[in-house]
Amino acid sequence: MTSAPRPLPMSRPTHRTAPCALGPTTALAWVLLCALSGCAIGPTHERPSAPVPATYKEAAPGWVPATPADGLERGAWWAVFNDPLLDELQRRVDVSNQNIAAASAAYAQARALVGEQRAAAWPIVSLDTTANRSGGESSSSRGSGLERAGLTGANANRYQVSLGASWEPDVWGRLRQSAEAAQAGAQASAADLAAARLAAQGELAVNYLGVRQLDAQRDLLQATIGGYERTLQIARNRYDAGVAPKTDVLQAQTQLANAQADRLGLIRQRAQLEHAIAVLLGQAPADFTLAPTPWASHIPTVPVGLPSTLLQRRPDIASAERQVALANAQIGIARSAHYPSFGLSASVGAGATRVSELFNAPTTLWSLGLQAAQTLFDAGATRERVAGAQATRDQAVARYRQTVLVAFQGVEDQLAAARVLEAQQTLRRQATDAAEQVEAQALNRYRAGQVGYTEVVTAQATALNARRALIQAVADRQTTVVALIQALGGGWQENPL
Repeated sequence: MTSAPRPLPMSRPTHRTAPCALGPTTALAWVLLCALSGCAIGPTHERPSAPVPATYKEAAPGWVPATPADGLERGAWWAVFNDPLLDELQRRVDVSNQNIAAASAAYAQARALVGEQRAAAWPIVSLDTTANRSGGESSSSRGSGLERAGLTGANANRYQVSLGASWEPDVWGRLRQSAEAAQAGAQASAADLAAARLAAQGELAVNYLGVRQLDAQRDLLQATIGGYERTLQIARNRYDAGVAPKTDVLQAQTQLANAQADRLGLIRQRAQLEHAIAVLLGQAPADFTLAPTPWASHIPTVPVGLPSTLLQRRPDIASAERQVALANAQIGIARSAHYPSFGLSASVGAGATRVSELFNAPTTLWSLGLQAAQTLFDAGATRERVAGAQATRDQAVARYRQTVLVAFQGVEDQLAAARVLEAQQTLRRQATDAAEQVEAQALNRYRAGQVGYTEVVTAQATALNARRALIQAVADRQTTVVALIQALGGGWQENPL
């Protein structure tokens, strides 16, 4: 029968020994560790250069850059449309949109990673307790009742408790740069969240304005259908009186049926936009209805900041720049593998056969340790990892510059669209006024028997197309305002970074 294993002999309990003094070599090592703990071997991050023009090429003549006092509100930017219902829907999007919820969760995950990386710079303290019972069975006592019950003296108890700590000094700045990389990733995630929010808000605004524009188109067609019905009655009366051919009635019926079919097409388009708005709000389409309201043809004015401010306003640019910072920190992390790693450990514990004896002086054990490790040969793997990290940083820089260029392109496109659409609206209005006059004259002349019904049909179709084109021009200007606000960064602020 074997007895329970006893702990290896260790030095005497610390409470009986005076604090030991560090030797010259140990003291020198500690000084070097403390001096090197502030070292960093990674490159310093700087925002990459990007082509930034002094002004926008497509800015309208006489354009004055916005100042902080008159700039676009960076929060509820959709308030420029003065629509209370749109304000309410936008608030619901911020809470219920699932794309925003996913981006918010990704941001929370990135923040948790920052905390995890920062925690790596602190010591790890652990408590370990064990309790064992061991025993054996002799041939002479095999089969006895006491032995089967486990009550013989061959059984032994063993209790152990230990408190340990380990710490890796951040000699080469690897832990600090890991935390910086995680922080840059979290900032990029915050910018992605802002981009997701801006995209959802912009899509909602465009869909909402589309619904209102379709309501206006439907009202126009409804009024036109009423006019076509009256014209059909005129054609029937003239046919019944024998002063007009049957073709006039057939043409009037064709024109009326086409207008009614067009109206049904608008109803289908409106339903699709209404369903899209419901999904943006995080609702099932069956549970959401947007009641028709009069169309507001208001075109808000958007002050445009200088091109350089775009680098601070656009969330996608901020995200791309933070990705460069993350890749830059990864270079330092890869370089740290060239240098030795150090670790400190300490533990104190006790072992005994009885719980009451665990903390007696003779049973107390302690240890201190210093570890160092250095890779002597890895066939150039570390060097290649550094080169790969540098290439990743170069890719991030290129993506950042491309993002900046695309952002400027977006602003220029919307500025050009805003200027052209404003001129188009003026021309569309002139065309509508002229077409309505021709329509009225053609109908009066037909009633007087001076022209055939074909001329009336042509004039009415031209007038309807002109009216619809005018509504579309106004709606295009409204959606261009939304697109311009998005291109300028919408409600984004750099301060949270």
